[in-house]
Formats: sequence, C-alpha cells, structure tokens
Amino acid sequence: MEEMLGGTRINYLGHATFRVVTAGGGQILIDPFLTDNPQTPEDMKEVGDIDTILITHGHFDHFADAIPLAQQTGATVVANFEIFSYLQSKGVENAMPIQKGGTAQVGGIKVTATHAFHSSSIAEEDGTIVYAGEPMGFILEFESGFKLYHAGDTAVFGDMQLIGEIYQPDLALLPIGNQVVMSPFEAAHAARLLGVRHVVPMHYGTFPFIPGTPEEFQKHLGEIAPDVTVHVMQPGDDLDSQAG
Repeated sequence: MEEMLGGTRINYLGHATFRVVTAGGGQILIDPFLTDNPQTPEDMKEVGDIDTILITHGHFDHFADAIPLAQQTGATVVANFEIFSYLQSKGVENAMPIQKGGTAQVGGIKVTATHAFHSSSIAEEDGTIVYAGEPMGFILEFESGFKLYHAGDTAVFGDMQLIGEIYQPDLALLPIGNQVVMSPFEAAHAARLLGVRHVVPMHYGTFPFIPGTPEEFQKHLGEIAPDVTVHVMQPGDDLDSQAG
C-alpha cells in the first residue's frame, strides 16, 4: 500500500470528505463537509492549512464548508463553471473553473474532471435553490504517478470502463449508500468497470437515506470483482494505516 501511494497520505474525514497530503506537502480537501458532518471527529473539524479544495457538486453534504474554508485558508477552489461563478459572487477570489474532460495543474498535481450521474444545486440560507451545473468526479495524478479516482456522487455508468482505460486509477473512492447514490451492488460493478485493484467505500451511513453498508459492498465484490481489495476506513483513519 505505501509503495502504491508513493508518499501520498489519504485521510478520511467522513461521508465523502477526504484530506489528501501529497508527497511534496500539498494539502488537498475534497468535498468539504465538516462543521455539520456527524461522522467527522470533533478534533478534525478544523483543518488548518489547505492549498486546494476540490468540489464534485453543490449539495450541502459536499459543499457546506467550501466558502468559509476558502476565505480562511486562501485555498484554490476547483469546481465546475457554475460553482466557480457562484463562489466569485460570494467573494471567493481563488477559484478555478474546470469542466468534464479537462485537466488542470493545481497544487503540484494534475486534476481531471470526469462524468458523474447525479444532480447539483446549492441551497441559499433563505431556501432559494441555485443551479450548480453538472456533477463531476475527479482523477488526481500525484508526483509519484499514483492516481486516485474520487467518483463524487454517482450511479454506475458504462463509461467508467473508459475512465479506467484512459486514466488507469490505482485507487477508487466509490459511494455505496444507495437511494441517492449507487448501491453496493452497483458500486461493485463500478469497481469491475474501472479495473481498479483497491477501493475505499464512502457516502454511506451518514443519513437514513443512504443505508448501504461496506459488508454488502464486500459481498457483491466477492462475486463480481473478487480481485479488488476493499479498504473500509473509519472517519479519522489514514489509508496507509489500513491493512486492507
């Protein structure tokens, strides 16, 4: 595992939120949902220094802390054009637009936006719903060549095979919650299509409407893609401390 990560450290903060520290010391936060995240350990709700924030879509459980953290840390926020524009309207100066199929060099790594099947909106404090563009996933390529795929919120889709062929991710972070994202059964097929050897399940158990479990996921993987190693992370865990 340490050899595959190539000096990259992946810390799970609960739900779909991950903190990634690159071999060069870059600090990346994916889908910042911390303050009101019931899964995030209390001592990890304050993230300290962050260089880059990646946002897959606008729903609160992926976006809630984006603006305060951007203003607090000065981090570059990478998101689709609609969210980029929204952030600018809220006074976030260090925002960078990216769209599906595009790659940006940010924080010492390459970030590529991929497709995801979901929806995307931002709820204002008065209840107004703002259109927030199309949802995305991200491929992150690190200094060592290690490649990480954060699928965002999505269903399984056939072009995951194309993502696997083009980008060849080493590790996939896949939602398994069911009802509002893909089920453990669909996620097992996603792992098969991607051709990855290592998977971390995410986006389950936080709310009643995401009842999927890692046990279900592992059962289906055993039947559909038995060569895949599942790393079940508890909030607060570092991936390099997981035996598998």
